[in-house]
Amino acid sequence: MQKIFKELSQKISDSELQFSNLKFSSLLKFKTEILAGLTVALALVPEAVSFSFVAGVHPLVGLYAAFIVGLITALIGGRPGMISGATGALAVVMVALVSLHGVEYLFATVVLMGIFQITAAFLRLGKFIRLVPYPVMLGFVNGLAIVIFLAQMSQFQTTDLSDSRQWMEGQTLLVMLLLVITTMVVIWVMPKITTIIPAPLAGILFVATLVISLDIDVPRVSDLASIKGGLPTFHIPLVPLNTETFIIILPYALILATIGLIESLLTLNLVGDITGKIGGASQECVAQGIANTVTGFFSGMGGCAMIGQSMINVKSGGRTRISGISASLFLLLFIVVGSSLIEQIPLAALVGVMFMVVIGTFAWQSIMVIRRIPMTDVVVMLIVTAVTVIYDLAIAVICGVIVSALAYAWNNAVRIRGNVKVDDDGNTIYYIEGPLFFGSVQGFSEIFNLDTDTDIVIVDFINSRIVDQSALQAIEDLAVKYKKRKKHLQLRHLSTDCHSLLRKAGQLIVDADDDPSYGVAVDYGVKPGVFGKTH
Repeated sequence: MQKIFKELSQKISDSELQFSNLKFSSLLKFKTEILAGLTVALALVPEAVSFSFVAGVHPLVGLYAAFIVGLITALIGGRPGMISGATGALAVVMVALVSLHGVEYLFATVVLMGIFQITAAFLRLGKFIRLVPYPVMLGFVNGLAIVIFLAQMSQFQTTDLSDSRQWMEGQTLLVMLLLVITTMVVIWVMPKITTIIPAPLAGILFVATLVISLDIDVPRVSDLASIKGGLPTFHIPLVPLNTETFIIILPYALILATIGLIESLLTLNLVGDITGKIGGASQECVAQGIANTVTGFFSGMGGCAMIGQSMINVKSGGRTRISGISASLFLLLFIVVGSSLIEQIPLAALVGVMFMVVIGTFAWQSIMVIRRIPMTDVVVMLIVTAVTVIYDLAIAVICGVIVSALAYAWNNAVRIRGNVKVDDDGNTIYYIEGPLFFGSVQGFSEIFNLDTDTDIVIVDFINSRIVDQSALQAIEDLAVKYKKRKKHLQLRHLSTDCHSLLRKAGQLIVDADDDPSYGVAVDYGVKPGVFGKTH
């Protein structure tokens, strides 16, 4: 009895220890998530203000967007750990609308943008992000890293008495660079010392303390703009509800919705690769749509996923929705009650954080593997990088996908070939290899020896597929040519999808069950004249 009681006591003690360790571990994770959110919020302030200036709106319009979009996507987004807010990719599109029609039209556009994104989610258009090849992803992250780097250059400029921007010189530039380097060094060294405080936050706090205590004269957040404000309030955009307004905002809303979803879904994949978890594309589309629709009714400029801030969050240990939620709440806290303190943070500290993000975002391995990958992939990667920097992300990704698709089509077009044999019955059999589609129909037609073939010609598709209308037309044209020579064309080994395609086209004249596993070979005749000539 005493032995049983001793064993029971030991089990209870072990359970209490495990529970205590679990509780302590949970507290540590929670603290890490909160501190990661604080770090992101500090870095969000100058970004949101800068993008507001780019779009030509008041800084609070960008800050409110960062808060609302960030909070809603953190709550219901497809990838915990992602950060969303006002972005430069959207701001450069908005500036023309604001300058021509005013900020109220921007709010209406953001609402319509959100509706389009929700519609895209219900149509499950997010799944098409899988068509983006890996070289396009590399070009995307490289281009965005360069864009983030170039965006920081404005912090090395000052405004003179005539309100013109001038590059820093002399001692001012030297001090700025030293503080940026100091921030980067702290961020690099901190993980080697302790992980209790996220490295980016440690860098910001260290340099901010140094600047404030020594009263170093360098640009601070307050030099950009005041971030003081109240809680965002509900506001219906003051625009006429008529067809003219809809025609004005429609193209902008479509472009913004497209750019926002592309950047968000690519960031979703990137963060998923880093954290090893898969995100929901459709769920992210819904979250972005709801976030932008709500933002438009609360005087925000809209937004999407931010790769830079997402990288800061992930590198700081943010893995759950807590970090994104806390980042948004901290940002609101800064706006409402903490503006005087946040405005004292030196811009050099935030620039140093973003420079470290650039170093961590840029796919350095893409440079190392240039000689090992196909030249087409290298060209695609460089095109996407260049177009991202020069124009915007959406155009870059579309260009990359188009070039990749054309290259893929060409590679398959030149690979089609046929091996010809004569069977025991004296029939000519062509064994086709490679897909038959619009790019390979010319090569397909050149395989056959129309004049020398036997009376019955069998085309075996066991190693091929009939893909599109061009393929159907090519088969019919071939049947017509053989018919003129008093010869008969048959098709063999059609897979289920090819069988359905040909049956739908009305080309099959033999009604038989084709065995998808090719257990039984069935020869199908071809009915010429279904499509006819289109020229």
